Amino acid sequence: METYTGFARVYDTFMDNVPYGEWGEYLCGLLREYGVNDGVVLELGCGTGNMTEILSGYGYDMIGVDNAEDMLELAVEKRMASGHDILYLLQDMREFELYGTVKAVVSVCDSLNYITDPKELAEVFRLVNNYLDPGGIFLFDFNTEYKYREILGDCVIAEDRGECSFIWDNSYYEDEKINEYDLTLFIKDEECSDERGEVYRKYQETHYQRGYTVEEMQGIIGASGLEFVAAYDAFTRNAPGKKSERVCFIARESGKAGQCIR
Repeated sequence: METYTGFARVYDTFMDNVPYGEWGEYLCGLLREYGVNDGVVLELGCGTGNMTEILSGYGYDMIGVDNAEDMLELAVEKRMASGHDILYLLQDMREFELYGTVKAVVSVCDSLNYITDPKELAEVFRLVNNYLDPGGIFLFDFNTEYKYREILGDCVIAEDRGECSFIWDNSYYEDEKINEYDLTLFIKDEECSDERGEVYRKYQETHYQRGYTVEEMQGIIGASGLEFVAAYDAFTRNAPGKKSERVCFIARESGKAGQCIR
C-alpha cells in the first residue's frame, strides 16, 4: 500500500510536537564540529521539508530527497514561502542519484527505519559514501529495537485535532524486528462541509519500520565502506544505553575503491 498519501496532508499537524528547531541546532552544531560550515548538504527522507528548511536557514545549500510525491509537494510550498534555494528530488534513497558530491548527508526522524532489509540499508550507506566529498560527514538517527519492542509494539495511539484525527495501531514482530503500523485517518473535507454538517474523508495506510541495535548499525556502516565516528543518545552528547529509544550516528566518507559516481 502506498504510504504518505492521505497522511501527507496532515503530517505537519500531527508532528507539531517535534522540536525541529532544537534538532536543527543540534545537527548544525555537529556539522560545524566536523568542519562542515557551509556548502551542499543532502537530506535523505526529507518529507515535507521541515529540517531541510531549517538547515537552509543555517546557510547550507540543501538538497532534499524523498520518494513520497505528496510530501514533496508540501516541501515545495514551504520553499516558495521561505524563498530558500532548495533542490527537491523525487527519488528512492535506495537508489538515489546526484550530479556530484556533497559535503554532508543527513537523515532524521527515523527515515532510515523504513529500510527494513539490512542489505538494502547497506546499499543506501554505500551510495552515501559514494556521493560524499572526501572525508565528508554522514549524520543520521534511527529508532532502536528497544523502542519498538518495549514502547511502541502492540500499542494503539489515537488523537483528535478537530479538523483531523488518527488511529495508529502498532504490531511488533520480534523475530523480524519489524514494527507494522496501520494508520487510519479522518480528515475534514472543507469543500463538502457546510451548515448541514461536517464531512470527513477516511484514509488508511500501512507502514513498516525495522528496529536496529547500535551494534547492527555499526556493522552495516563498516560493510558499506563508511567509517564509524560516534554514536549518541539522540539528541545529546551522551553514549547510547540499553534503553535508548533514538540514537544519532556520525560516520565519515573513507574512500571509494571500486565505486564510481553515477
